[in-house]
This record gives sequence, C-alpha cells and structure tokens, in this order.
Amino acid sequence: MPPANWTPDSWRSKPASQQPKYEDPAELDHVLAHLSRLPPLVTSWEVVKLRERLATAQAGQAWVLQGGDCAESFSDCEAEAIASKLKLLLQMSLVLIFGSRQPVIRIGRIAGQYAKPRSSDTETKNNLTLPSYRGDLINHSEFTPEARRNDPQQLLRGYERAALTLNFIRALSEGGFADLHHPENWKLTFVSQRTEHQRYRDLCSSIGHALEFFDAILSQPVPDLQRVDFYTSHEALHLNYEHALTRKSVRDGLWYNMGTHLPWIGERTRSLDQAHIELLRGIENPIGVKVGPTATPEQVIELVRILNPENQPGRITLIHRIGSAKVDQLLPSLVEGVLKSRLNVLWICDPMHGNTVSAQTGHKTRRFDDVLAELRSAFAVHRSVGSRLGGVHLELTGENVTECVGGASGLSESDLHTAYNTTCDPRLNYEQSLEIAFAIADEIRRP
Repeated sequence: MPPANWTPDSWRSKPASQQPKYEDPAELDHVLAHLSRLPPLVTSWEVVKLRERLATAQAGQAWVLQGGDCAESFSDCEAEAIASKLKLLLQMSLVLIFGSRQPVIRIGRIAGQYAKPRSSDTETKNNLTLPSYRGDLINHSEFTPEARRNDPQQLLRGYERAALTLNFIRALSEGGFADLHHPENWKLTFVSQRTEHQRYRDLCSSIGHALEFFDAILSQPVPDLQRVDFYTSHEALHLNYEHALTRKSVRDGLWYNMGTHLPWIGERTRSLDQAHIELLRGIENPIGVKVGPTATPEQVIELVRILNPENQPGRITLIHRIGSAKVDQLLPSLVEGVLKSRLNVLWICDPMHGNTVSAQTGHKTRRFDDVLAELRSAFAVHRSVGSRLGGVHLELTGENVTECVGGASGLSESDLHTAYNTTCDPRLNYEQSLEIAFAIADEIRRP
C-alpha cells in the first residue's frame, strides 16, 4: 500500500525548488497530458529486480558501479556515443568483478539525465539576461532568447531520446555484445596504446583462460556470461515530467516511476519539506539520495525514515558527495548515525561533485588526485566505523575528452581546451575512468 497521506499529486502541496517557469501553462498541460498516455520506459518487474539486487549489495554480496554523463545531450542520442558509454562501463565492471570477486550492478546515468539544477534562474552576459540552461529537457545551451526559452515540447523530445537510448542498450545487453567471452567487442579505438588499457588487456587474458577452463567442464554455455543486466538512473528533478511517468503497475497495483529504474534526489532538493521528497516517498523504486557536506546525521536519519518507513533492504542508496578536503571530518558522524539507528541503506561514494574547481583557463574542472583521494578516504572511513562502502557514482564518458586534469596521462590545465565537450560538469575520460576502476578494485581487496 502507498504510505499514509500520499497520492501521486500530493507533492503539489509542497515547496518545489529548481522548477523551470513556462510562458504558456496551457501548452505545458497539453504536453504533460500527452506524456502521461505514452508507454512506460521501464517495467515494475525490472525495478523490483534492481531493488532486490541493491539489497544484496547492502548485505556485502555485490558492488555498484553507477556512471555516465553529467547532463545528457539530445545530440548524443546516437549509436556510437551510447555504445561507447556502455563499453566503458562494461570494461570497468570487469575490472571490479575481477578485483572484488563479486557481482557488479551496472547503473548508467543515462536515458533520462537531461535536467540539471542551477544556482540561479537567470544568466546575464553582455547586459542580456536570459533563463539559465537547465538541460535539454527544458531548453538549449546556446545563449539566445530562442534557445533559452523553457519549451514544454522538450519534455516529449526527452522521453523520445530516453526510449531510443533504452532500446539500443537493451539490444546490446541481450544480443551478445556483452558476452564475457568476447571483450574485444568493447574496444574503443582511440585507446589502444594507453597505459591503463594494457592492464585491462592483461586482465582480459587472465579471464579468457579461466573461461576456457569453465567452458571445457560444462556441457553448455552459461547464459549469465553472455549477457548483462544494465539499469538506468537519473536525478528526479523536473517534477511534472517525473509525475507524468509515475504509473500504477498491473503487477501489484502499486505506484512506480516508470521513467527510470533508479531515480535520485539531489543535494539541492533533499529538504524534508520538499515536493521531491513527497513524490518519491510513495513510489516502489529504489531511491538514491545525494548527501553533501551540509547534511547532518539527524537530517539524514529523518530523510531515510520518511522515504523508507518499513526499513526495507535495497530501498535507499545514500550517495555521499563531500569533497576530498572534508570527507575525513564529516563522513564518520553520518555513517555512525545511520548505523546506530539500524537503518537499512546502501552507501556509495560520489567523488566528483565535491571536487569541482575553476582552472586558470576559465574551465570548470576536477583534479583526478582529488577524486581518487575522496574515494580512498571514503573506503577508510567506512572500514573504521564498521560500515561498508558498496559502490561508486561517477561522471564519465567513453569519449576522448579533456575535462578533468591529472591521471596517468598527465592531463594539465593547458590541455583542457583540446576536447572540452561537456555542456555542464567535467567528466572523467576513458583512461581516467579505468584508472579509477583499478584503484577501487585494490581498495575492495584490502582487509
């Protein structure tokens, strides 16, 4: 049953931050009515399966790899871009499986990560003030009055791009692309000579020998080695869009967000009285919650209790994003508070969002060393208080970008202009992502 005093519309009585303002409410209503009649993007069966798998990660029997773009672009809804992200996540998960000796739950920031929060509703350049770019779900990044108009039709375009992306991902995941016997399918052409890729090739060789032995003693192939489960996630930011995709399931008569498997609540919208909390507390999906440096143990405990009153395993994933300089100071009390309250949560680390800096070139960037330092500190904190870090949340891309500095290739601030392609936050490139995966595998193996 839905929680007490909850309906799919009860969020409308709560304060709602980070919502775009539309010039024509009637046009918005027309689009939302159309959107609410379109087929769901995911099924309740898939959502329940993910929730059950996250419960195994919470119990220490699996690890979560969540990653993808900061903000997806409609223009990147093409085969090569989607396949590159999937290739990178498959390669990283193979490293983690080999390192942890555990299953890896793959969750993409994909097929719906089209909206982004902003610190201001407007942006001013050369004495011209326009609405801020809030992601392709709302408007366009070009600084013109036409592009920055908050356009309800973008909601339909976002749904369509998400559906196309999901369809291609499912085809790749089920159709042999993800077969462990053929990791050469996951090759990205521009990385053949990179240092981390050599480590990856050596790992693939070791796994190949093991699989040859495995196949030799079995009479038939093992299906789990020929396909992967791949789940989607995005920040549930645009309330009207999320509401339109919240549906009652024929499976059990309960309510699900059928626009994604794992919606999450961002750092800017997790206040206890927020409409975002109200909408998500009534759905059956597993829910992620970003926890930043301003969070207190009391706030986190109350938030978990509101979202998971029955203390159901697999329901809540707390994604801490504190920053490398503060994680040792602030994370222990949060983890200890949740432990003492006996709340069932899965902890994963987002080492990206707390480590954003401005380069001298004017680019927004992240230092690889800071990202790695926060990850290692997070592992150490959880071990020290008797908890377990169960996953990582990364902004990354399979493209050969130059957006974060550092890593084995020695990318510097002077290199940022070479391939700085993000429309929002900087992402790890292929080699940096793979280097992070090997570092995580080393940490998981530590006693």
